[in-house]
Amino acid sequence: MRPATLVRLALAGTRTDTARVVLTALSATLAVLAGLAALTVLAIPTPSGGSDALSDQYTNGLLREPGLRGGTAFALLLLMLPVLGLAGQCARLGAPARDRRLAALRLAGATPGEVTRVAAAETGLAALLGASTGLLIYLAGHQLMHRPDAQGRLPLPTDVYPPTAGIVAVVLGLPALATLATALLLRRVTTTPFGVARKARTRPPWPWPGLLILLGLAAFAAFRPAGLWYERRHSEPPLWLLPTLLVGGGLIAMIGVVTGTGWISHRTGRLLHRYARGPAALLAACRLTADPWAGSRTFAALLAALIFGAGAAGIRADFLATIELGRRTGNGMAAPDDFYLGAMDLVDLAVAVAMTIAAGGLLVALVEGIVARRQAYAALVATGVPRGVIGRSILWQSLAPAAPAIAVALTVGLLLVRGAFPAPTGGGYSQEICDAGEKLCAGEVTRAQYVRTEWVSRVTVPPDVPWDRLAWLGAGALGAVLVTVGVGLLFLRSSTAVEELRTT
Repeated sequence: MRPATLVRLALAGTRTDTARVVLTALSATLAVLAGLAALTVLAIPTPSGGSDALSDQYTNGLLREPGLRGGTAFALLLLMLPVLGLAGQCARLGAPARDRRLAALRLAGATPGEVTRVAAAETGLAALLGASTGLLIYLAGHQLMHRPDAQGRLPLPTDVYPPTAGIVAVVLGLPALATLATALLLRRVTTTPFGVARKARTRPPWPWPGLLILLGLAAFAAFRPAGLWYERRHSEPPLWLLPTLLVGGGLIAMIGVVTGTGWISHRTGRLLHRYARGPAALLAACRLTADPWAGSRTFAALLAALIFGAGAAGIRADFLATIELGRRTGNGMAAPDDFYLGAMDLVDLAVAVAMTIAAGGLLVALVEGIVARRQAYAALVATGVPRGVIGRSILWQSLAPAAPAIAVALTVGLLLVRGAFPAPTGGGYSQEICDAGEKLCAGEVTRAQYVRTEWVSRVTVPPDVPWDRLAWLGAGALGAVLVTVGVGLLFLRSSTAVEELRTT
């Protein structure tokens, strides 16, 4: 198959196929912008004074201090996770129509490999279009936002560009990764002239993701003991050890939470099937047990954002406990520092953005599910099932696994932080306190009169559980699910029309 023919077949299709290409391109645009922003932060040169020197050309403390730029760039890269989740949901939009189009290509004489290349080329071209658009937006924004203030300082690092190799890697690597992922996902799909057959999993999910969660928690719990072990031996740990414990443990725990949603969906469906009495709940129970892995695909990005949000809430609580420890012992900060609180507010904003993007992916998945099962829903309506019952079954199907999965994600996110950062402890020493001015306390004659020694008892300040922030995160996630279900149900009436019963 010639390249021109491959491109033409990849971009052909209905309005649904066009919408899938546009949404995939939009996801690639957002991912490229996040990646280029992270590379820009890392490209800021370190001042000649080393890591302790400040880059005074910026107004933002996160950019001025070289030691904080790595964390800032990492946070920007984490924003790519919900965006990639959105891209994965968009790729499933209009899947039945795409399957029929691929079957028509096989009927016309295309080989299975050529059909796979057509599907992969569609995703790759859409991602390349979005990546190119993201690069243009980045370059234009770089020029438009370069506005120094009266002191010549910048709010953003618009005075530097990432290395050319980094830009090329992001702009071309993302489409290549999307193309490769599509080709790998289609390994379980056999396209024939008569349709598409998938090797679907029929075995119920096992609770093995719980082991991944425990392994991730253990990695975070080993973070501080590992550092203390090397400190007692007056040696430095390997550069890879501590970051691997944090990043690897976090990813393993996140994978456990996301994949564990399949087991939660299956168990929820079994419970609904046993105890539910209404037709809507029973329909949802059958759907949850028939395809429990749909929850893992649908809620993946939202659960990842909740884990980070709960972790950020735990870090804020630990910071406030450290301040309380300093107030009790008289050593350290006795009041919150606006710089650190501002940085935490930025993290909360990033979590809110990630949850918004994840809600968009959830909406796409919900609409795709309604459209894909429109013949089954139309058959139910034709046999006398009210549309309201179907709508409530979709609500049950979304909320029943979402509520416990959200609770698990929030719990895991908080426990990860508590494992890595135990309760702040201080005191257990004596200190000299001056009751007069510095001159009187320093004098040999008056020192004994005005200086007294005080024993500071050892104090441990357990961080409070941030119930308020966890409640806001949980309520926001459930609200996002409810809103997306409400919007998705707008497509239910058109998808249950009698015309949808046609098979040709």
